[in-house]
Amino acid sequence: MKAANYLGDRSMGVGDSPVIPPVKGEVRLDVAYCGVCGTDMHIFHGHMDQRVPMPMTIGHEVSATVVELGEGVDGVAVGDRVSVRPLLFGEASDFDKGYSHVGKNLKIIGIDMAGGMQASWTVPAYTLHALPEGMSLEQGAMIEPAAVACHDVRLGEVKAGETCVVIGGGPIGLLIALVAKEKGASVVLSEVNDARLELARSLGLVGVNPIRDDLVDSIRELTNGRMADCAFEVSGSAAGVEVMTELLNVRGRIVMVAIHPDPKPVNLFKFFWSELKLIGARLYEKEDFDEAIQLAASGCLHLDTLITRVDPIENVQQTFETIEANPDGIKYLIDCRA
Repeated sequence: MKAANYLGDRSMGVGDSPVIPPVKGEVRLDVAYCGVCGTDMHIFHGHMDQRVPMPMTIGHEVSATVVELGEGVDGVAVGDRVSVRPLLFGEASDFDKGYSHVGKNLKIIGIDMAGGMQASWTVPAYTLHALPEGMSLEQGAMIEPAAVACHDVRLGEVKAGETCVVIGGGPIGLLIALVAKEKGASVVLSEVNDARLELARSLGLVGVNPIRDDLVDSIRELTNGRMADCAFEVSGSAAGVEVMTELLNVRGRIVMVAIHPDPKPVNLFKFFWSELKLIGARLYEKEDFDEAIQLAASGCLHLDTLITRVDPIENVQQTFETIEANPDGIKYLIDCRA
């Protein structure tokens, strides 16, 4: 059995996946597929070397089958097909106010400790979410990023009849747009990559390329001057931060999804003048996984369409290099069953 390990310096290696018997409260999984996400690419590029030990098996967007139960595990059975919510909460702190998914002692499985890009994986039983009959394991590997989108839209308090703008059309941006659309909102996706824009339009979204068309003017025209009720900053770009405050109507909401490691100028006057609200959104909670599975099962998230390619684990280095060189792709999966 094999594992994909980050070795440092843009290098992924294929090693052994050890079979670790589950202890009390744990389960062992046969991993089917593991998605490659933006965080995995940050690791690959060396941006997280101070946090990620090397060599280490990475990956956290996983679908799998339960093969072994530890002591005291109930509510799950051998043979169950599952997605994994890869959070290890650690000791609770008063600082957390009960929000363990962003708690002081939170560890992310696949970043802070060995992840799911391997054939055999042992995890806490509470991380598992059952996949329904009829959902493929390929789709199951998309539940984690879909849960991110559900969390973002929930925190953005999106309602039917509202107008939402999603700035950035990568995997998370597209999923946010599709979840918001399912809530009954009119959604405009801003994206500079024309291939991704074309995909968004094929999924029933309105797409704007802000390099060619002024995004603020486009929203003004599309809404007859009403402007947007909610904007999601998913691009991680200075341009996205600059424009987000210009898109909103009175008491509009901005959901900050992208990671901005360096400070960027923000038009704070807009917050005062129109009583805007800025909301940080990170990771997900149990209810977001539950909603993601329900929406995925309904077909409204078009998960099969968002999967660009599935590669065997032996080719993991080439997969990461392809993602780096191909900005048109959306989601690449690693087949961990070899």
